[in-house]
Amino acid sequence: MYNRSVMATTATSVYSHITKNPKVRCGKPCIEGTRVAVEDIVFYFQRGYPAERIQEEFTQLNLAKVYAALSYYHERKDEIDASIQAKEGTTEKLENQWQEYAERHGGQPPEDPAPEDRHIARPVDWPRKPR
Repeated sequence: MYNRSVMATTATSVYSHITKNPKVRCGKPCIEGTRVAVEDIVFYFQRGYPAERIQEEFTQLNLAKVYAALSYYHERKDEIDASIQAKEGTTEKLENQWQEYAERHGGQPPEDPAPEDRHIARPVDWPRKPR
């Protein structure tokens, strides 16, 4: 029989207002009750946003939760910075892969790629040919 209470207990509280759940954001630390990762808060913080402005970006959070995420970040800065760096490295790798693919096709890759090229991700902002 399905038991909701068992499913709800998979999140582990790791800090005030911060939980980890392997089924939410790949187990990254998140603000309790949301899918907002500490990394998401840090993204804005590293760009100079004050906590009050970050809270405006994430209206589902109160200021205490934003400060909890920043506090958690400062106590685990190396771990979270490494995770952010890994994500940025993956993004850069995908962008380079697409750029090489586009250059092989004279700057305009075909709409229907060859089977060996179907694994190459098309960037969301890549311009499409007019129809």
